Amino acid sequence: MEDREAPVRLRGLPSRLLALTAARADRLVSEGLAEQDARKWHYAVLAALDEHGPTSQAGLSRRTGIYRSDLVAVINELADRGHVERTPDPEDRRRNVITMTARGGEHLERLDRVLADIQEELMEPLSKAERALLTSLLERMLDH
Repeated sequence: MEDREAPVRLRGLPSRLLALTAARADRLVSEGLAEQDARKWHYAVLAALDEHGPTSQAGLSRRTGIYRSDLVAVINELADRGHVERTPDPEDRRRNVITMTARGGEHLERLDRVLADIQEELMEPLSKAERALLTSLLERMLDH
């Protein structure tokens, strides 16, 4: 539905505008990452490993917000592609430590560039100051 066809009382609702913008952003990100044979969760795991270093699956779950049951499949996909390695935790052999490989680091750098381009496309109508303001307002709303 084109916006001009939407009922007037819907067009200006901030909740609707946020939802429509979020849906567009999600589509752009998903499509951009798919072109690199990646998904959002792949990026989240690689970014967490890059920022915090090797960690357990439980640690990755806490840092990324990915449910532990879903995280296993994500780690399997990344391991199959050579982006991460699992090794037994020397302190608790029942756990695995997940480590990003050099190949995973290179992949993360590509994904960073893809996401930067997507952010640029999404924010194109806004000035640099407006982008900063929007970002800070969204952060404040999420923290509320």
